Amino acid sequence: MDETTLPLTELLATDLDDGFTELVRTQAGTVRAVLLRLSGSARDADDLGQETFLRAYSALRGYPPARRGQLQPRAWLLTIAANVWRNHVRTLSRRPGVADGIEVTTIEIPDGCPGPEQLALDGARRARLVAALSRLPDHHRLPVVLRHIGELSYQEVAGILDCPVGTVKAQVSRGLAALRAEPGLAADRRAYGTAEAKTAKTAKTAKTATATATAKTAHEPARTDRKEATG
Repeated sequence: MDETTLPLTELLATDLDDGFTELVRTQAGTVRAVLLRLSGSARDADDLGQETFLRAYSALRGYPPARRGQLQPRAWLLTIAANVWRNHVRTLSRRPGVADGIEVTTIEIPDGCPGPEQLALDGARRARLVAALSRLPDHHRLPVVLRHIGELSYQEVAGILDCPVGTVKAQVSRGLAALRAEPGLAADRRAYGTAEAKTAKTAKTAKTATATATAKTAHEPARTDRKEATG
């Protein structure tokens, strides 16, 4: 649960302008991160984020205090952001444009293997991850981003997408599987695993050598004492 939910919703209920200022302060980063991953464009993410908050403020003005006090701010804002992005996609389908390049550094793939955030060690790897994410179909990309970038629960994502929780889990799972199956990312993961194994082996060898040297040093005074006693 969002730790700011209770005081923020109370503030929204009692003072809309101050509450909205706090809403922007606490949630703007998450909204932009989600829109950045969805749109693939830093410029579009900024524009769509502004539209999201304009729509949010307009909606809040029409809500009675009691309703404002019952909001789940993050999930509510990301619902608006998702709708804004969908409208943007529909517009682009009628008037295609060129997207800006972005850096994606954190999308966790929870399978026990190194995630993309660990693989993004250089620009080329980041570019491959961005490209892989952009190739996901919208019905997979949106739930993956809401779940792993927006940090929403499956229940909250299901509410935004208006579908069963089981459907959301399946869509997220398929989206992550598609990312893992990308040839470029798979090669990066293998390379990372090999490098990690070499590092672990080197560390283990160094640790063993240190332990051996320490044990040898600890025995030397005893040998010296015995030599002096029998000399």
